[in-house]
Amino acid sequence: MTDSQKSDETAASEAAATSNGQAPAAIPETVPQGEAAPDAPKPHPVPGPRPTPSPAAFAGRPKMPAATVPAAPAPVPTAVSLAEASRWGRVEGDGHVFLTLDDEELAVGQYPGVSDDEALAYFARKYEDVTAQIALLEHRVESKAPATDMQKTVSHLRELLAERNMVGDIRGAEGRLDVLTEQIAELEKSEKAAHEAQRASELAAREAIVSEAEQIAEQDPTHVQWKTSSARMNELFENWKAAQKSGVRLGRSNEDALWKRFRSARTLFDRHRRAYFSQLDSNNSAAKAAKEKLIAEAEALSASTDWGFAAGEYRRLMDQWKATPRASRKDDDALWARFRAAQDVFFGNRQAANDAIDQQYSANLAVKEALIAEAQALLPIQDLESVKRALQSIRDRWEEAGKVPRADMGRVEAGLRRVEDAVRDAEDEQWRRSNPETKARTNSALSQLESAIAGLKEDLAKAEKAGDQRKIKEAKEALEARQAWLDQIQRSASELS
Repeated sequence: MTDSQKSDETAASEAAATSNGQAPAAIPETVPQGEAAPDAPKPHPVPGPRPTPSPAAFAGRPKMPAATVPAAPAPVPTAVSLAEASRWGRVEGDGHVFLTLDDEELAVGQYPGVSDDEALAYFARKYEDVTAQIALLEHRVESKAPATDMQKTVSHLRELLAERNMVGDIRGAEGRLDVLTEQIAELEKSEKAAHEAQRASELAAREAIVSEAEQIAEQDPTHVQWKTSSARMNELFENWKAAQKSGVRLGRSNEDALWKRFRSARTLFDRHRRAYFSQLDSNNSAAKAAKEKLIAEAEALSASTDWGFAAGEYRRLMDQWKATPRASRKDDDALWARFRAAQDVFFGNRQAANDAIDQQYSANLAVKEALIAEAQALLPIQDLESVKRALQSIRDRWEEAGKVPRADMGRVEAGLRRVEDAVRDAEDEQWRRSNPETKARTNSALSQLESAIAGLKEDLAKAEKAGDQRKIKEAKEALEARQAWLDQIQRSASELS
């Protein structure tokens, strides 16, 4: 018997006793016929001619000499358990217990010196111990527990039932074991299918690792992101080792074939990487020499005061710098710092010169800000012609004021431009109102509406005279609509004039 079967049997035995409201009691030891244990309050049961109980029933219970072990008092049987037991067995004489099986009676043992109910309950509890183990196994099957050793447990329980040393529904218990046998077979089949599915999944995962490694290795070396790709290749290798260590075994042929592909991909990737970085070292040397030359030119220009020419030369050098291949990161950063330092010297000198010029233009800025305030005071426009004359005077003085600091140039230009835009919009509006074509279209629309209104008034008069309410309503509605249009066009004509 396996350890799990022993633990199941012990737990089930205790569970059966507890379910009857009784504490688990030790099974009485058998004493020789005609002798009584010293100080024993009651005689011990004597087995019948059937085989004695299985040693498993006494697993975990220490054996002691019969003369020194007091017999445990028999638990008080419940009415329900006795009623069930009495269906399958009976007691005769001095504790002789019989089992009814297939309409035959079989002697299962003897428990002398106790009541019939106690003798029957003793052998019924043995049956309950077995059925408790069956119930536990049914629960394990129902909960989809691992099927390992379940069939062995079924075989062991069949052996216990075959010993015929208990009272209960033996055939019912055997039937439950028959059902369990089929269910366990299905569970084993399901577990096998799950294992195969897991194996297929593991094979697909391992294939994915190999395929991705092959894709990385087959990339064009000139377009590979080596840092990212190297990290990913290492990660794939770690994934492979983890799968080898804890994953499902795929079979030697599958694992060998996949490992051969994976190893080849890693070898190819490493060869490409070494070749690429060897060429990169050569390219870095050439790029470093080219950028050293550009730095020398930039440093020679740094002291120039020919601002326009030198700025153009720096733009040319910058374009050449961008077109020159990069050196190694460390070298390229150091080269760029030197090139940028030469530029900073030149542009710093130019900025200082511009700041001095801007200082001279500060007085011009104050004049133009005053002119902006004067121009903004012309808004909103009341008299367009007078505003135009005033704005022209402001423009003349604006030109005479001269340049302003470059940092303020956009702001002051925008301030005057807003007033100029307002005057231009007023001119456009004046032209729209005085446009002869617009006036002509308006007058034509007025004439047509007035004629239509006159006709509708005649129609209304005729309808009222005839008493035709429908026509009266229609004429009034049409007349109201035409009158509304006429009022709107008249307002527009008034604005144009």
